[in-house]
Amino acid sequence: MKQNRKETAWKKSRKFGDVKGGRKRVKLADNIFKRYHSIERPSRFDELPIYFKDNPSRDFFHPITIEEIQDTIVKLEAEDVAPITHIWLRKIKKTDFEKGETYQSCFITWSGVNLIILNAFPKDLQMHFGTKPSQKVKKFYATWTDQWIEIDNKWYLKWTRESIKQYYLEHLILHEIGHLVDSQYSRFYSSAGFKKQEDFANSYAVVWNQKIKTELINEVQT
Repeated sequence: MKQNRKETAWKKSRKFGDVKGGRKRVKLADNIFKRYHSIERPSRFDELPIYFKDNPSRDFFHPITIEEIQDTIVKLEAEDVAPITHIWLRKIKKTDFEKGETYQSCFITWSGVNLIILNAFPKDLQMHFGTKPSQKVKKFYATWTDQWIEIDNKWYLKWTRESIKQYYLEHLILHEIGHLVDSQYSRFYSSAGFKKQEDFANSYAVVWNQKIKTELINEVQT
């Protein structure tokens, strides 16, 4: 049976430079379903999650590897990560990035598929912001970097390769898994609980990042 696109539950995470959450509803103009819906439900013989890795365009790179993702999710509760069917390290177009139409990550779920997408990051290591970022935005990113740059009234956040790797591992992947966990008992695509869904995913990322760091400290001390 062909999947109805309107029944696909999904969540785009914050934009590159947008600390707020993603869209409350699917925008068909994204042409997102053409490729995503070619991903089939895994069989009982497949080892999960199934990983895809695109070759990024020349101006972008993947800050983390499949092995680093595996090392992270193995530290989480087995019941939380068991539903993940696919993880995709996806390329993005420079033109889309420059127009502000690309997202850092997203989680999409439909008939038998729970897909987490982590998009490539620009090689110049800058997140592009429009207006001056709020204190809330600065506070959020301060965990990883506080190198703000203003050029011609446009704001940019500068990263290092190590700090963006930490951000992807310590927040993005955990945030999307948080959305997956939340989707197991809520109507993920409903706009009614959008803020609660974002709050849950953010809290999940914070709690598990702290747990992982604490366990690593304990291992070093013992």
